Amino acid sequence: MSATVQFLTNEKGRKTAVVLPIEDYEKLQEDLEDLAVIAERRDEETIPHAELKKGLKRNGLSH
Repeated sequence: MSATVQFLTNEKGRKTAVVLPIEDYEKLQEDLEDLAVIAERRDEETIPHAELKKGLKRNGLSH
């Protein structure tokens, strides 16, 4: 993240908002979307890594 994050404050000096570069905002949005997908798929069945590698090789998608 960038060091150019700025805070907006109210009349009492309390932070009320954040201003950050669009690149940082987009990265945060992407991370949030990734976390949502992870949470959504949490209960899906998994397969062992070795089995995945075998399947990829069998389909010509790995060396």
